[in-house]
Amino acid sequence: MHYVNSKTLLSSKNGMNLYRGCTHGCIYCDSRSKIYNMNHKFEDVEVKENYHELLKKELIKRPKAMIGTGAMTDPYIPVEKRLKHVRKSLELIHRYGFGFTCITKSDLILRDLDLLKKINENSKAVVQMTLTTADDDLCKVLEPNVCPTSRRVEVLKTLNEEGIPTIVWLCPILPYINDTEENINGILDYCIDSNVYGIICMEMGMTLREGNREYFYEKLDEHFPGLKDKYINKFGNNYGLPSVNNKKLMAIFKKRTSENGILNDNDEIFRYLFEFPEKSVQTKLI
Repeated sequence: MHYVNSKTLLSSKNGMNLYRGCTHGCIYCDSRSKIYNMNHKFEDVEVKENYHELLKKELIKRPKAMIGTGAMTDPYIPVEKRLKHVRKSLELIHRYGFGFTCITKSDLILRDLDLLKKINENSKAVVQMTLTTADDDLCKVLEPNVCPTSRRVEVLKTLNEEGIPTIVWLCPILPYINDTEENINGILDYCIDSNVYGIICMEMGMTLREGNREYFYEKLDEHFPGLKDKYINKFGNNYGLPSVNNKKLMAIFKKRTSENGILNDNDEIFRYLFEFPEKSVQTKLI
């Protein structure tokens, strides 16, 4: 871990990245790609030391909106347990009357349930949780340094019980690894049981490009001997790697989500995530 001072914190679309880099160790992580110009080891997490003053300054001058985080780095990586930068950011987001959404794989988010509930009472808080496999043993291979799927489902249930809406990212679906009917049905069973609001699914497959491809293939050699050659022969250096089972699995996904009242249109879900509600209260200038 190392510290930097940054000139800005929020993007033009109100995205917030408190950290750059990650220690969850997910074997497929696109954020390792060289296109993102991360000039340090991926596991050497970059921490924006002046995040608090930047966030306060930017929230004061911006119109009310949803603040989002987690697209590049899971905000609830292990260092967050000690640093509490997300929690302190949530305090500001609540104070100034903004909404909040994040993408995570970690049960650490339950530490901040009190603040999520306060934000949701005043405006809106939505938690997005990634689920890739219904099998905890496989999960420990694909995402070794974060809580397993069964624990994430417990988190989804707790959030639902506390009135916090949830969205699941059903991805990535790795060809020849978790692209099975059993796995997709297992994840959908979890989602239905957890009463999730919607599921984002960008078709069944994954992406690879320079940076994350090399790491992914290294892990295939470690955990799935011989599979790397199958990937190379099938996909070459393609960016998109669709599952050969995509059509069948997407039909299952669409049918079961529709039958169970779970939103499955990605565009509609994204509109929901970033729509700021009219119920928001006046800014608290503290």
